[in-house]
Amino acid sequence: MASNWRVCGVCELRNISKQSVIWCSDCDEGLCDDCRNITIYPKEHKHDCPCCKKCVVEDHNKCEDLKDIDDVIGGIKSSNAFKDIEKTLNEVKEHIQIIRKDREENLASLKEQKKSIEMNIKKAKTSINNHLDQLHQTLLRDLDASEETENKKIRQLLSEVEKKEKEISEFQAGLANIKQYASELQTFLATKEIERDLAKKENFVQSIIKSGKLNHPQISWKIETILQNIAIDIKSFGEIIVDNESNKIMVSRQKAQQAQQMFPVPVPNSIDNLTLTLRKAVDTNATNVKGCTILPDGRMMFTCYDQHKVIAINRDGTNDFEIKPGKSFDIVYVGNNILAVTSGRHSDAFYLKLIDIEKRKVTKTLALGSINDGAVLTNEGTLIYCAGSKGLKTINLNNHRKDSIKSGPLGRMRNSYVTMFNKNIIYTNADLNTVTCYDFQGEKQWEFKDGRVLESPSGISVDKDGNVYVVGTLSNSVVVISNDGKLHRKILSNVDGLNHPQALHYDLSTNSLLIANANSNAFLFDVKQSKN
Repeated sequence: MASNWRVCGVCELRNISKQSVIWCSDCDEGLCDDCRNITIYPKEHKHDCPCCKKCVVEDHNKCEDLKDIDDVIGGIKSSNAFKDIEKTLNEVKEHIQIIRKDREENLASLKEQKKSIEMNIKKAKTSINNHLDQLHQTLLRDLDASEETENKKIRQLLSEVEKKEKEISEFQAGLANIKQYASELQTFLATKEIERDLAKKENFVQSIIKSGKLNHPQISWKIETILQNIAIDIKSFGEIIVDNESNKIMVSRQKAQQAQQMFPVPVPNSIDNLTLTLRKAVDTNATNVKGCTILPDGRMMFTCYDQHKVIAINRDGTNDFEIKPGKSFDIVYVGNNILAVTSGRHSDAFYLKLIDIEKRKVTKTLALGSINDGAVLTNEGTLIYCAGSKGLKTINLNNHRKDSIKSGPLGRMRNSYVTMFNKNIIYTNADLNTVTCYDFQGEKQWEFKDGRVLESPSGISVDKDGNVYVVGTLSNSVVVISNDGKLHRKILSNVDGLNHPQALHYDLSTNSLLIANANSNAFLFDVKQSKN
């Protein structure tokens, strides 16, 4: 289409500036005298605009198939062209409404994000203040103890000195009496005895001086270097980051025989572009670790099935705390400092435990009445868990309502784990060595099985692109499967330290992958995903 309607569009394409004399509504451009008469236009150039009688005589006297305007406009309101315009207008209006709704939802989500960030900032500040208060109180207790220790030493010496001072005073009084009332012989004998005692008193004074008991203890405070430099090194309380995600809305036209809708189009990264870097190896000091997760503050949580406990490890690898809620299989962070812990396969442990991290105790026990292995939380606050031969079960953590989800078979002899992405549920079956994806309507989407790279699949998780990470317990491997199940790649093996691994968790907020061996060792990897 010509950029200027006064210029001939055909000539403009040949870098020639020529004034147009007519306008072609089909071509949507102007044409000069030469171009409207060249041979390539008679077939394409149609008369879709009304002409007056003068134009017909002067400019279109050689044109054929000219139709009278009355013949053309007859039945125009019921014509396909008019209906197509109505349909297109409806489409455009619907698309605009969807765009408006999308922007309004974005505004609401930004408001919620701001509110959540404000709460997290306040929580971080409170946590720092509480920690500093604890350090402050500990330091004051140390100060009191140091002062009391030195005071005790000084008071003890004072007591001894006062005793000696009293004895000296008594000697002085005795000596004065001898001088006044005793004979020369008595004075001589008494003087010898006093000299011996006086030598002991002098030795007492010298021993005090030499022992260092007269040193002056000085109490001082040496501030931690990190606290001393905190005003210099810490320039801000954090950083507000705004990520602009690419527009995932597609507009389609009925006229082009496509569905009249707008829908998100996932653009996954290739699994070949994934790179893993070991950030930290930690010693869990646990046996038969079945589940793991990462808390928002970076602490790592592990379930110890045989030891009936849940342990927390700090980001630096040091132990934080442990809780013993009973049989502990998988672990899911559900928000507000609450963990949901499944109990596995023992008939006396068909319960779900809710643990308060701050209080470090079980706050609620929910009876499930069936096996509860691996679990995942939906955005609506419903926990999906693997119930063995009973398939996939759900429990709403708000109203405790229970339900079932249609799926294929889960492991009967060995444990199963589950995760989800968008409208799909993906779970493992260690009995069949399969990873299977179903939608919420119970329709099977894909299934992966390859015993050469993945044997006895256990822990499972997904990244933001829907790529599925699965740990192979008997193959000592971690395999990533594309979100359509068509591609796979082994990304970790025994050379990376895997030895009978069972638990795996992908943290979406930090793009990190946590893998735990059944015994002792766990590994935290940073995952980088480059675009195709």
